[in-house]
Amino acid sequence: MIKEEHIRYWLDSAAHDFETAEALFESRKYDWCLFIGHLVLEKTLKALYVKDTENQTPPRIHNLVKIAEKTKLQLNEEQRIFLDEVNDFNIEIRYPDFKLTFQIKCTEEYTKTRFLKIKKYYIWLRSLVK
Repeated sequence: MIKEEHIRYWLDSAAHDFETAEALFESRKYDWCLFIGHLVLEKTLKALYVKDTENQTPPRIHNLVKIAEKTKLQLNEEQRIFLDEVNDFNIEIRYPDFKLTFQIKCTEEYTKTRFLKIKKYYIWLRSLVK
């Protein structure tokens, strides 16, 4: 694949996941909505990584801040803190020790606030890739 195809792959995958996250929110599966929200940002950042570097294969990591640091993106402190918070959604749903606590934390209001911010970041990051 050429560079543009790699970028398109990551953006298409992120768009699909975003639709899935919206459906999960609507079905009140709030913990999974935020987990998939993490994937949306991860894949969009990986598209940005491919755009910004000569390497067509993004790093095989899930930490949003670390992926962003490997791009030309300059995060401010507020952005860095939010991406770090979203990183937790990737961890807390996976492991039984955290999962129940995370499910309880994921009220409609908690999820709505964070998912709207994930959407805002997704639109912003996607605009940097195109």
